[in-house]
Amino acid sequence: MNFEIPEGVKVWSQFGHPVLMWVLLAATGYALYSGLQIRRIRSVDKEERKELVKKGFTNKHHVVGSVLLAFMVLGTIGGMAVTYINNGKLFVGPHLIAGLGMTGLIASAAALVPFMQKGNELARISHIGLNVTLLGLFVWQAVTGMEIVQRIISKM
Repeated sequence: MNFEIPEGVKVWSQFGHPVLMWVLLAATGYALYSGLQIRRIRSVDKEERKELVKKGFTNKHHVVGSVLLAFMVLGTIGGMAVTYINNGKLFVGPHLIAGLGMTGLIASAAALVPFMQKGNELARISHIGLNVTLLGLFVWQAVTGMEIVQRIISKM
C-alpha cells in the first residue's frame, strides 16, 4: 500500500514545528519566572511568603513544566518527521543536534523533581542549571530555526 501525503499538507506542515517551538520558548520563559518565584518563597519573610504561596506558583510551574516536557518531545519528533517526509532525509547539523540535546536536558530536569520534593538541594541546583542551559539553547535554536524557515520560504 502506497500512502501519499497531499502536497499542500507537506508544504504547510513545515511551519507547525517552528510555531510550536516559539510558543514553547515563551512558555519556557514563564516556567523560569514561576520557578524563580518558588525559589524566592524559601527566602522571604512570613507575610511575603503567604502572598507568594497564594499565587500558586508551585502548581503553575509544575503544570507548565509538564506541558513543556510533553510538547518539546513531541515537537522534536514532529519536526524530524516533517523534515524526513518532505526531504527523504534528516539534515544532521547543529540545529538537529542541539534540539535533541534540549530534549535530553528537559527530560533530565524533569527526572530530578522527585528528589527535589524530598528536599535534595543538589537536585534543585542541577534542575536549575539544566533548565538555564536549555533556555540558552532554546534561544539559539529559535534563531537557527528562523534561518531554516527562511530557506523553506525561499524555495516555495
